[in-house]
Amino acid sequence: MDEKHVEQALRRAVQSRHGLALKFVSPGLDGVPDRLVLLPGGLAAFVEVKAPGKHLRPLQVKRKRQLESLGFQVYCLDHPDRIPALLNAIVEGGDAR
Repeated sequence: MDEKHVEQALRRAVQSRHGLALKFVSPGLDGVPDRLVLLPGGLAAFVEVKAPGKHLRPLQVKRKRQLESLGFQVYCLDHPDRIPALLNAIVEGGDAR
């Protein structure tokens, strides 16, 4: 399984909750998360998608901390099985573990 498979599963799961999983790019600013997840009720979070077992690179960790310091939720997703917990965490404003 590769990152693309995980990302497609995330998009489908978010759509099933009537939300959007927008591809997020920021020209000139490397290391930003892959997706901006928007759910009904004005809920938003950033998600970095990885292949199973892969971890955030140091620059991605830095960007994650920057976004979190601004009050945003930022998650790393490396397996489709973790999607329900991630989406519940976005709704509840907590940890996806």
